[in-house]
Amino acid sequence: MLRTETPSSAHAALDQYSLPELVSSFVEDQLDAVKAVRLAVPQLTRAVAAALPRIQAGGRLIYVGAGTSGRLGVLDSVELHPTFSWPRERAVALLAGGPSAMFVAVEGAEDDEAQGGLDLLSLQPGPLDVVLLLAASGATPYVLGALREARRAGALSLGFANNPNAPVAELAEIGITLDTGPEVISGSTRLKAGSAQKMALNTFSSALMVKLNKVYGNLMVDVKASNAKLVRRAIALTMQAGECDEPSARSMLERCENHVKLAVVALRLQLTPAQARAALALADGSVRAALQAQADATP
Repeated sequence: MLRTETPSSAHAALDQYSLPELVSSFVEDQLDAVKAVRLAVPQLTRAVAAALPRIQAGGRLIYVGAGTSGRLGVLDSVELHPTFSWPRERAVALLAGGPSAMFVAVEGAEDDEAQGGLDLLSLQPGPLDVVLLLAASGATPYVLGALREARRAGALSLGFANNPNAPVAELAEIGITLDTGPEVISGSTRLKAGSAQKMALNTFSSALMVKLNKVYGNLMVDVKASNAKLVRRAIALTMQAGECDEPSARSMLERCENHVKLAVVALRLQLTPAQARAALALADGSVRAALQAQADATP
């Protein structure tokens, strides 16, 4: 029996717990998710290192999964645009059963290995693409079908599983095992197995975005200011990184179409938006490198 489906000997009387004990058990068990992700740091590091040159060359992130795992892939892909201004067409998610399965379970969709392959092929994957294959069991047929086609297309395949020696991790170019063990509710991988996958995906994509110069210091200077909350955040970020007051930040952001990175470089180097854009282009989008280049050029 898979470890994720093995009944937990520690919680055999779960239905008899008092409410405080019940809630505490669910919370405490989540610590195993953190431990599992910690143990996977070397594999996650390898994954980011292998993905980086492909993404720098124009590749896409393609997430593939079913059920909870698939929905977590959708979530990670969707959040990259507002957080890092990552192009939507370069973070694509495939969910067994199609987009409607995000909201309503599509029974049997995860068992269709051929459909997994066909869905991936519909995206015309290539050697620059990075395919993240997500399966708590590690043996979901839909995901394995996509994995087969990803490898055939020469894309980088990253297999995430919550069981040791799982096919999706063993057959992928880089396997990431998040061994979370038995769940408090036997087999319910929406619990700590899902938490570990969420943490691993956050870690992978966030580390990748940092290395793609989407962050200055620890400030998300490529945020897409698409609502009132994010506009306020963009102003605060510009004030901090641009070392200026609020009126100056607002004025420059308006001139820079709410692009924080551009406003920061323009303010710090006293450039026009067009000049700041050119400076960032020469620095491969890095605020720090753009500022350093100006410092090095100053007698």
